[in-house]
Amino acid sequence: MVVGAITTALFYVFSDVLLSDLLPGLWSVLLFVWLFSTVLWCAFGVVRHADCLAELLGEPYGTLILTFAVISIEVALISSIMLRGLNEPTLARDTMFAVLMIILNGMVGLALLVGALRHHEQHYNLQGAKAFLAVIIPLAVLTLVLPRFTVTSPPAFTPVQAVSFAAMTVGLYGVFLSVQTVRHRNLFKEPRAHVAMPDPLAHDETSHRHGHHAARTVAFHAALLVLTLLPAVLLSKKLAVFVDYGIETLAAPVALGAIIIAMLVLAPEGLGALRAALANRLQRSVNILLGSALATIGLTVPAVLTIGLMMNRDVELGLDQVEMVLLLLTLAINTLTFTGGRTNVLQGAVHLVLFFTFLVLIFER
Repeated sequence: MVVGAITTALFYVFSDVLLSDLLPGLWSVLLFVWLFSTVLWCAFGVVRHADCLAELLGEPYGTLILTFAVISIEVALISSIMLRGLNEPTLARDTMFAVLMIILNGMVGLALLVGALRHHEQHYNLQGAKAFLAVIIPLAVLTLVLPRFTVTSPPAFTPVQAVSFAAMTVGLYGVFLSVQTVRHRNLFKEPRAHVAMPDPLAHDETSHRHGHHAARTVAFHAALLVLTLLPAVLLSKKLAVFVDYGIETLAAPVALGAIIIAMLVLAPEGLGALRAALANRLQRSVNILLGSALATIGLTVPAVLTIGLMMNRDVELGLDQVEMVLLLLTLAINTLTFTGGRTNVLQGAVHLVLFFTFLVLIFER
């Protein structure tokens, strides 16, 4: 929090000096690394306080707090880039697609693989995973596939369509949250028949009895979470200067900026999911990963559509043919993976193959 606050103050007070004359060179690289590292460090601080809140409040509240905190950084980054520089109508689409591919293939595959290598088979709450997918699949198809086939203004939405789909996305996500937090909380907890025994050798982020990360009070961790998150959100506007500079001045592909945003946003959640899988708490990994994928669509899509309408910015959400095939294949494989109640190394390997395919297609079509 302290490092984030100092960095934020420096970059806002001396913004003209630090960011007014960016040129390819060592100074610009050092500034970018400084900003990127600070935002990432703040994000990991947010994860630590969210994990303490998860221990104090129980699931699924802890995972939801972590998801909302991290997704807010994503929305802030995308919004900052959209509101400055040249009009990049596909930035939000590319970022959401990159996030989905990294989560549903890369992180899911790695978590399943390392968890299975250590524990052979792992169990999760089948009904909870199916509830996630029941919302992720229609929202992903409606927002990233359907716009390519609309008659009026493909691959974007008309203003009426944008308002309608933004409202529907928020509404459906709100219904899911009510199910997850009120009506059917038990669907998102560890299955009772396979509750993992504590592993004294595992560094489980859900148990802060190791090291100096002892949980204190809800008010303490809630306040520090907000104070640690605030610099990350404020600095995202400055980081957007570098991302926008790389896209416009260096003629870099927009997808590269999307990958940078996705890596920054997802690193803390990926680490949390990986630790949970190693500790044989696969349900927490499922909650973190599928919850993050759902929040990316449920919160980012309405945000970027609203910004596009208010600021008269073009927002193209429809994927091209190659990306569309990869997205639909990813959704189908996730459906097969999370409909059996337990996982092994095979599912992890399949997801990682899809992830590496995504990486190859970024640079070579």
